[in-house]
Amino acid sequence: MRINQQNLWQASANNPFTSVPLEHHIHTDVAIIGGGYGGLSAALALAENGLDVHLLEAQSIGFGGSGRNVGLVNAGLWTPPDDIEATLGQAAGQKLNQAFARAPDLVFNLIQKHHIECNAVRHGTLHCATNKSGLNDLNRRFLQQKKRQAPVELLSASATAQRTGSREFLGALFDARAGTIQPLSYAFGLAHAAVKAGANISTQSPVLDYGYQDNQWHITTAKGRVSAKQLIVATNAYGNHTGAQSSSRDAQSQAPQSQTKGYFTPIGYCQFATAPLTLKQQEQILPHKEGCWDTAHAMSSFRLDHKGRLIIGGVGSLEHNGSSTHVHWAQRKLKALFPELKAYEFDYMWNGQIAMTADKLPKMCAMGPQAISLYGYSGRGIGPATTLGCAAAKWAMGLDETHLPLAISDPTMDRHWRLKSAYYNTGALLAHWLESRL
Repeated sequence: MRINQQNLWQASANNPFTSVPLEHHIHTDVAIIGGGYGGLSAALALAENGLDVHLLEAQSIGFGGSGRNVGLVNAGLWTPPDDIEATLGQAAGQKLNQAFARAPDLVFNLIQKHHIECNAVRHGTLHCATNKSGLNDLNRRFLQQKKRQAPVELLSASATAQRTGSREFLGALFDARAGTIQPLSYAFGLAHAAVKAGANISTQSPVLDYGYQDNQWHITTAKGRVSAKQLIVATNAYGNHTGAQSSSRDAQSQAPQSQTKGYFTPIGYCQFATAPLTLKQQEQILPHKEGCWDTAHAMSSFRLDHKGRLIIGGVGSLEHNGSSTHVHWAQRKLKALFPELKAYEFDYMWNGQIAMTADKLPKMCAMGPQAISLYGYSGRGIGPATTLGCAAAKWAMGLDETHLPLAISDPTMDRHWRLKSAYYNTGALLAHWLESRL
């Protein structure tokens, strides 16, 4: 069964951004590849600080994960803060935790400063426990966050039912720092703000080749070329240039790596949106418009958009013959969560791709002289990508690594990425198949 996909975010985005492809040779201070949150926030910060910057996007702004995700502006990462500090060391982990704890402030401040119309609602998020094991995990996360004075609250089952409108959960962790947005509108808003500040953006300009020679990066597109002193690659799970080209930081000439395979595990994530709920239903289901996700092994998310559409998502792809399994799962999942709803058909359905690194932490990797690559948000794209994009701008302005939330590292291959990808994607398909038949 082939699914007819239509992306809700594309259909409902405010103030779309358009530009023309690059068709000539230009010289710039900083070239950026990738028109998502990371590349756009870097372009905006650089332009505001007086640097000449040119961003290249192969498709349209937000074509990748920035226009396909759930739209939850969360604080932190999926990985609990204690685990991050154990992986990176206390000092480096604490620095990263603090930076990403402030990520919602950064995002919502940018929205306010640049008057971005993206249906921003900052009423927090709910991490919902599906079983006792999940509740124990939430309690562990709660204690770690309270240790860091985070404004979080562990809700009882009854309080969770009042906040979500569902009695399927044993409790929830509420984070007041977080919120929801229309994710593609946010990307469009960043693009408009960057251009207003003086940045140049060329869409429909796929990069065919790039390399470093004579102290310049030379980037070739289908119809043009860019020469730049510095290069930021911010394609994450999309495009052919996410992976670092070389572990060498002082090579004088590089040939581009044509594939990104091996630097992260690609994981599909699909979403489904109903017609707008009635006003009475909206008073019962997520009346405060929090964004939610659960503790299930095959994690799912749910939220409302500004029109009252109920959006449910889960790991999996709609790009293969088993895609109907995910549709049936989503219908059954909604019925279990909200049995009072009478219709479980979807007006929109779409999917995207997550880039998950081996340690589930994002990366700022060196990819040659005066070039870095940003990737690996592992499902937390909005806050971390915006944060690392702004950090990449600081790097390009010459600030040392003490000013960055994450040290610039050499890239590392994950030899088991194929097995991991099959485990998550096939595992989600099997889990959804079983759940849709219970």
